[in-house]
Amino acid sequence: MVTLLAAAGVLVAVFVGFNIGGSSTGVAFGPSVGSRLVRKTTAAALFTGFAFVGAWTVGRNVIDTMSSSIVPASQFSPVASVGVLFFTGASLLVSNLYGVPASTSMTAVGAIVGLGLATGTLNEALMFTIVSAWIVAPLVGFVVGAVIGRYLYPYLDRRIAFTRLDSHLIRLDRSGTVPRPRFNDDASIRDIVGSAAVVVIACYMGFSAGASNAANAVAPLVGSEGPLTVDQGVVLAVFAFGLGGFTIARRTLDTVGDDITELPILAALIVSVVGGTIITILSMLGIPASLAVSTTCCIIGLGWGRASRAATAVELATPDPGRDPDVEVSTGALAASRAEDAPTGPTVGDLARGETPPEEPPEELPEVPDIGEKAPPELDRKSLFDPAAVKRIAVLWVLTPTLAVAGSYPLFLLVL
Repeated sequence: MVTLLAAAGVLVAVFVGFNIGGSSTGVAFGPSVGSRLVRKTTAAALFTGFAFVGAWTVGRNVIDTMSSSIVPASQFSPVASVGVLFFTGASLLVSNLYGVPASTSMTAVGAIVGLGLATGTLNEALMFTIVSAWIVAPLVGFVVGAVIGRYLYPYLDRRIAFTRLDSHLIRLDRSGTVPRPRFNDDASIRDIVGSAAVVVIACYMGFSAGASNAANAVAPLVGSEGPLTVDQGVVLAVFAFGLGGFTIARRTLDTVGDDITELPILAALIVSVVGGTIITILSMLGIPASLAVSTTCCIIGLGWGRASRAATAVELATPDPGRDPDVEVSTGALAASRAEDAPTGPTVGDLARGETPPEEPPEELPEVPDIGEKAPPELDRKSLFDPAAVKRIAVLWVLTPTLAVAGSYPLFLLVL
């Protein structure tokens, strides 16, 4: 019976890791594949490799927290391990059904909390720290995104351009005895530098995803009674990530992912760096947190920052009965927030769909309007930030781990 439960736990862990790898590969490497910088197979290989590095190094801290610190490792019996992994897998189903990037990490921790409450072994002090990090991390992502969107993004947008190459950036020259890699003949120095930045940041996202998500797939199986050691757990998790990356991620790479499809490439890279850095730091501290939540909050902050440029800080802080208080601001219109003669950068979705490459930026770029000046006429401020959507996302972020606790507690109370 124990052997069957252990086998079931491993299968459920592979299922969870498979789905994580499929979705995370698309989010991390969507811009790279859409721009023809790397092929889908190369993207899957790079994601798997860097996820392994993240899981093998920083990710061990998160595995240790989730496998032995929130509740004692001895509590992870075969039945408990399968139960925790079941609720983690269920969170993926909920997020897919509602189209919201619900946190697998938060739901997995919620299931472990239910186990701790049912057995009276919950480390309350550690949970206070983890929950505090869950509150602070999204706020940091939002604030950093807002500052960049309000003060830096318009200048970066006019100086940095991304194009979609007609053929892949690197090709093999087979004219000699030994095939040699060469850059695309149509690629300029600017293309090469920008392309390198896109790929490097995608690899960094893979590292962050591995560091934060390996524990979600295997932590319950690494307890004192679990069938796996930490090393074996990391290998199993990354194997499952790779399985998803080489299979279902191919479709995800075509559609890129709802969160970043309508973002300009520049915005997607900013969001990736900010979100990845937040999660890497938390993973180093052994705190399980959500990459999806941090990046989504950075997207929201970036959009709010762009829309808020039309008002000074004093005007934003001072209530004005004559001003529309319900300015709705969305990530998609970041691309539409340029002056007419500013360079038109593609969105991630444009590149993935193979739509017409953007025009080259003019030699003399227009000046960026000062903060408080009237926004460009085509700037749809009501499309940059949608409070109703933000409320829906925030409710589901809180609801999914709460449901995990509410569901796992009575289950563990009955079966343990």
